[in-house]
Amino acid sequence: MAGLFVGALAVVATVGLLRQPRQYRVDPPVSAALDGLRLMPNGIAGAPPEVYFALGQPYEETAYDLNQGKRLYSWFGCASCHGDGEGGAGPSFLDGWWLYGPSMVSIAASIRDGRPHGMPAFRHKMTIDEIWQLAGYVKAIGAYSAKLTAPSRNDDRQTRPAENRAPAAILFDQESAPVRRPEQGPSP
Repeated sequence: MAGLFVGALAVVATVGLLRQPRQYRVDPPVSAALDGLRLMPNGIAGAPPEVYFALGQPYEETAYDLNQGKRLYSWFGCASCHGDGEGGAGPSFLDGWWLYGPSMVSIAASIRDGRPHGMPAFRHKMTIDEIWQLAGYVKAIGAYSAKLTAPSRNDDRQTRPAENRAPAAILFDQESAPVRRPEQGPSP
């Protein structure tokens, strides 16, 4: 009986060690490289810096970074314009069309540099690491395919599915979707 208990304890300890490590602060050279977004000439889409792939795309793949993005979404008042993703004064993340494209680069550039007609620039208000974390969370809100990772849940009543349950795919109604305009970016 004691051997079974010790064996179970060893399994639990091993699983705990398999968690992804948290990096609370990005090294300055990595931070400088993350700031090197390469956008297309029209300002829509582009390519993330090579270091983003070398890190393993952490900002959209780790629960810690998604949770930090969720915290930043609340702290910086993003919900006052974008709501829980349904939109409002700002565009919706769930309507099926992203004006500047659904890629991480487009989202991070929108947060960092701002966009015309109301989106403020946060370049001098958050670090580039925080901008990428917030971009990962915004992408999770507008996801059309389920993921294994998700930020922690809120304690209040939920108005939409959890971020890892592909809320855009569940809540988006294609029949009531607005007509796509040519100046809009690609669909997700």
